[in-house]
Amino acid sequence: MTTPRPGRPVRGSSTGRPLMAALDLLGRRWNLRIIWELQDGPVGFRALRQRCDNMSSSVLRQRLTELLDARLVRQQADTAYGLTELGHGVYRALRPLVRWSDAWASEMTEDGGA
Repeated sequence: MTTPRPGRPVRGSSTGRPLMAALDLLGRRWNLRIIWELQDGPVGFRALRQRCDNMSSSVLRQRLTELLDARLVRQQADTAYGLTELGHGVYRALRPLVRWSDAWASEMTEDGGA
């Protein structure tokens, strides 16, 4: 599976619109979690795997390859992985969604989820 890129058809859209490519990339299992776990600084492969509920090594490698290709993650000289400025931008863009999801969870808890 190739890394989604703006200007190319992606899953769910043949237009190649940047938003659709971003949603395809971020909608792939584990990609958001990896970005979330790297928000506070670089992490080595083993530690990142542990932070991601011990996902399989092969899946983590595949996801890191996609995120490296998308320029959201970089591998440092010491082999740790960290977010690029674009990667930090994704995290900052998600902050309003985090606040919304907290409000949603609170609302669902107040009325029993009905």
